[in-house]
Amino acid sequence: MSLRVLVAGAAAGGGLPQWNCNGSNSAAFWRGSQPFQAATQSCLAVSSNGSDWALLNASPDIRQQIMALPQLQPRDPSRYGLRDTPIRAVLLTNGDIDHVAGLLTLREKQAFDLVTTPVIADVLAQNPIFDALDPQFVTRRTIALDQPFALIDGVTAELFAVPGKVPLYLEGDTVDTEVVGEQTVGVELSDGASSVFYIPGCAAIPDTLAQRLTGAKLVLFDGTLWTDDEMIQQGVGQKTGKRMGHISMSGADGSIAAFENLSVTRKVFVHINNTNPVWRNGPERAEAEAAGWEIAYDGMEIRL
Repeated sequence: MSLRVLVAGAAAGGGLPQWNCNGSNSAAFWRGSQPFQAATQSCLAVSSNGSDWALLNASPDIRQQIMALPQLQPRDPSRYGLRDTPIRAVLLTNGDIDHVAGLLTLREKQAFDLVTTPVIADVLAQNPIFDALDPQFVTRRTIALDQPFALIDGVTAELFAVPGKVPLYLEGDTVDTEVVGEQTVGVELSDGASSVFYIPGCAAIPDTLAQRLTGAKLVLFDGTLWTDDEMIQQGVGQKTGKRMGHISMSGADGSIAAFENLSVTRKVFVHINNTNPVWRNGPERAEAEAAGWEIAYDGMEIRL
């Protein structure tokens, strides 16, 4: 057995293309000239045995992702029955809509564990729509930070705080975009022999996070925007990446520069916004790849 990592959805909220967008990347799809694959919203799946899987975040596109990925589909009915799923757990890294809305698709009285920090557990508990997840089938597990725990058979996990912000729907008049606590977490996943870090949302890389990631074999990291003002410059939004709680890829303060001396063996950008130029071949993608980064895509599988 070895740790298997499956990118179910590589895009940020809205996916690629975004349904109401005519930015350069999305418009290429509407006009039939796309030079790259479509991508669904942020979701990762992990397994150590190929039979039991955990989802990291529940994308609004989860049904589409299951349809596209045989690993996540119902198994042999003669062995497993007419209602079955290999999905044993869903772990949420924050309360963003693109990470929790898919829970409502998973409401058909199927057993799995729902794993969150106490803060995100409270967010879900305060919204009665999530009561559609029948507690007789869905076990809600609240996990403290920096404490290893069994996620599914053969896979342990540890949650750790990364800078981020509360979900958009919980924002008040004043928004702290670099809160460090239970509202935004990264995950270390291990099968006992290999470890993987998954951080789909992150506003900055402080020394403590850099130290944690130094020497890692594989890190899947927030690749939302190439430049902080990308959406403004393209005329499709008014917020910067920092305002949304995301560090940009490029620049002196970006993630590419921050990872330069961390000796990470394999680096993969995930949670990539539809506006990001790294989706297509060009100077931005070339720069990222020259720095040792890979650009995730739906269905990308990595085995350690």
